[in-house]
Amino acid sequence: MEPVVLGVLGLALLVALIVIRIPIAYAMILVGGGGTMLVNGAPLVLSQLKTLGWGVFSNYGLSVVPMFVLMGALASRTGLSQALFRGANAWLGWLRGGTAMAAIAGCAGFGAVCGSSLATASTMGKVALPELRRYEYSGALATGSLAAGGVLGILIPPSVVLIVYAIIVEANIVTMFAAAMIPGALAVLLFILTIAAYVAIRPEAGPRQSGVDAREWRAATLGMVPVAVIFGLVLGGIYGGLFNPTPAAAIGAALVWGYGAITRRLDRRAMSGALLETAGTTGMIYLILLGAELMKIFMSRIGLPQAAADWIAQSGMAPLAVLALLLLALIALGCLLDSLSMILLVIPFFWPVLVEINGGLYMPAEGAGFGMSTEDLKIWFGILALIVVELGLITPPVGMNVFVISALAKDTPMSDTFKGVLPFIAAELVRVAILFAFPAITLWLPKIMEGW
Repeated sequence: MEPVVLGVLGLALLVALIVIRIPIAYAMILVGGGGTMLVNGAPLVLSQLKTLGWGVFSNYGLSVVPMFVLMGALASRTGLSQALFRGANAWLGWLRGGTAMAAIAGCAGFGAVCGSSLATASTMGKVALPELRRYEYSGALATGSLAAGGVLGILIPPSVVLIVYAIIVEANIVTMFAAAMIPGALAVLLFILTIAAYVAIRPEAGPRQSGVDAREWRAATLGMVPVAVIFGLVLGGIYGGLFNPTPAAAIGAALVWGYGAITRRLDRRAMSGALLETAGTTGMIYLILLGAELMKIFMSRIGLPQAAADWIAQSGMAPLAVLALLLLALIALGCLLDSLSMILLVIPFFWPVLVEINGGLYMPAEGAGFGMSTEDLKIWFGILALIVVELGLITPPVGMNVFVISALAKDTPMSDTFKGVLPFIAAELVRVAILFAFPAITLWLPKIMEGW
């Protein structure tokens, strides 16, 4: 059998295994290991497995993952989400649709200390849904805004998925964090404008609430200070060169723990739950990384990425057209896979194709391909990829954030929640179009940091 055909069949088998609910880590290990055995024999795979696990797991860059996961697990148990929502609601609640806007702002703030979209959606949903019900928001707007707000956890630093992407393509994590700041802020702005447009068309969907008095406003605003301090110390320390991401994540986790201890919201049971959640999530991520490495070995040995790059080069397609097709493929795959699994599975396959059509790994900053250096391309593509991966969290039939919010809002049909996220999907597509057309928006802040 031709190696390329074997590779295509391997990918088809992988998708089939995922569809029948085989965990993606096991599916990738099975297809990657089994495929390499067919091509090069079992002794080679067994020989690689002696050192492959150590080679993957001993990567110092991966040590940042459990620290940020722990930071998010602790944050979800310390009441930071309630403080964020109360503060945002004090500022925005007087507007028509303001409570839904406050939920978006709260999701953005919580994503800055959590890094997980599902955790952001779940935690903020528990806090904001009762308030949205109390002010008689429509089920579609209430659940749709929370499901959409949850996706902000993927992109707004610190983000576990962004860290994993940086490790895969060997990008600087600090640079990727900087590149995500403006696109993340743009998402918050577009989501708030989407809610404003929604309630302008359907005023009854988001009633205006009365404002709070000055004393309550001050108290709610002061309640957001701990999050601002934690976020500022973690990212400010990273950008200021005081420490790299791994100790920054440890400091962030310690600060969240300290906040929980001071407020007496982090008892022994909550701490134990946070540690167990961190261990389970980190173990899952590491096992998926091992499976992705086996898949990468299999694909490189049969030459499928190179064959795809050669085929694209010979097709005469413009580089931007190729990038657009890859982004569309990510949107389609997002309907089947969760965000982390998709990044680990697809990026090792897509990235070499983009490097090849850009002129190779060491292409100068000006020239063929996308007209930018490989370093700039990995930043720009990474942000675009994570945004379209976000879409997978709110698009049918999977839409994990929709399922999370629907489990909390049992009185709202899931069909209404999917209707409620449609305007936010449109806003996300607008954001992709803006960043696709103007790469400088993504690259501006990293370029500024290079001069510091």
